Amino acid sequence: MAQIHPTALVDPAAELHESVTVGPYSIVGPQVKIGAGTTIGPHCVIEGRTTIGRDNRIFQFSSIGALPQDMSHGSEITELVIGDRNTIREFCTFNTGTFKEEGVTRVGSDNWIMAYVHLAHDVRLGDHCVLANNATLAGHVHVGDWATIGGLSGVHQFVHIGAHAMIGFQGHVAQDVAPYMTVDGNPLSVRAVNLTGLRRRGFSNERLHPIREMHKLLFRSGMPLEQAVEAISALRGPGRDAAAQQAEIDAQIDADITLMLDFIAQAKRGLVR
Repeated sequence: MAQIHPTALVDPAAELHESVTVGPYSIVGPQVKIGAGTTIGPHCVIEGRTTIGRDNRIFQFSSIGALPQDMSHGSEITELVIGDRNTIREFCTFNTGTFKEEGVTRVGSDNWIMAYVHLAHDVRLGDHCVLANNATLAGHVHVGDWATIGGLSGVHQFVHIGAHAMIGFQGHVAQDVAPYMTVDGNPLSVRAVNLTGLRRRGFSNERLHPIREMHKLLFRSGMPLEQAVEAISALRGPGRDAAAQQAEIDAQIDADITLMLDFIAQAKRGLVR
């Protein structure tokens, strides 16, 4: 049996692995599924059609799986799906999705989510992300793997944030943020490549060089976006520095360039530049 505190209210229809822990005064609704090793702190409300994976730690006073804050949302049943090994700190609010998209709000795995973070309907949060205190993601925001969002930052509806991007403190994010970049200020602008984060993740100097080139082409050259994209495309394949011609590094570099080009092609709100 799951370890449920006597003061917690867990609906008999909820599906909890026997290793789940539910703290005092928490409430778990009938459509909730919680995987092995997950801990629910005191005074949490887990409701709606919510699926939570393994080894998550949800701290006190969080509201997980409530209806979306969308005035057009009716009685349709939508979902919240959370992956594995996430840390979700105090007073976080994650809402279910809407049928304006696929009806699911998705949180990946291995994320570090600090206090008072809000994930609105249809958000897609990747893996290994860090969301600092009071980061607020509006509906339909997509965040790539390894992204960092600074405290007190607000992200506008439908904005996409690329993998490995970093948003500084109190960012007002109304346009898409390209992968690998650090953005900061008001108005928001690209400051540099997120070199510290990339090096922490094992990016070699050979792999960083084309990313720096993409930064220059997109944000420092003064080129129109279409021309910069053509120049970035030319960075792929033969013709790079011989030091970068090892097969594994070469494949990584091509993948990094493809990630940037695909992100730009799918951008909905224009790039922060």
